[in-house]
Amino acid sequence: MSNGLRLVRQTLDRLSIYLPILLMGLLALGTYWLARNAPLPQEPVAQREAKHEPDYFMRRFAVKTFTADGQLRSEVQGTEARHFPDTDTLEIDKVRIRSMSKQGYVTTATADRALTNADGSEVQLFGNAIVVRDATVDAAGKPLPRLEFRGEFLHAFLDTERVKSHKPVTLTRGADQFTANSLDYDNIERMMNLQGRVRGVLMPRAAQR
Repeated sequence: MSNGLRLVRQTLDRLSIYLPILLMGLLALGTYWLARNAPLPQEPVAQREAKHEPDYFMRRFAVKTFTADGQLRSEVQGTEARHFPDTDTLEIDKVRIRSMSKQGYVTTATADRALTNADGSEVQLFGNAIVVRDATVDAAGKPLPRLEFRGEFLHAFLDTERVKSHKPVTLTRGADQFTANSLDYDNIERMMNLQGRVRGVLMPRAAQR
């Protein structure tokens, strides 16, 4: 065998020994290149914070809600309403709300501005706020006199017949009248909590008949 052929065979034998190492090196180099040049995974888009902005308006409107058996539960009227999705509340200008309780008691609320929850069972009244529950009778047939609340702020819970305020308020019950710096009135429990400078005028029962 000539020296040239022997040199070629020795070179091929050496290449066959180092070929797996070379292939592994190329594979590692290719993997590194792919890792460097592959597009980065997109980071999840941060959820936008909900802003306190209205998502719809209503003007010169009247909205009625009914019970499952078709009885009128409440009616809300106003000159303009703005719905805020972040709090699921409705802000109403020149509001008038008429609500019927499960016992059949009729309550009316009016104010310059109101903020209600989704079902209208909780209402905050601002400016010239008035809440009136009409005279009626209880389950035992006992007469219940007309109730009226007045103030610059009233927080009415129509389903539970409760009215609260941390500002001066006037309460009229039949012919009786009370004023106080704050109020918490629970009509179902027949409890009234007046605080601050409290004044009251109680009329004789005969005068209220």
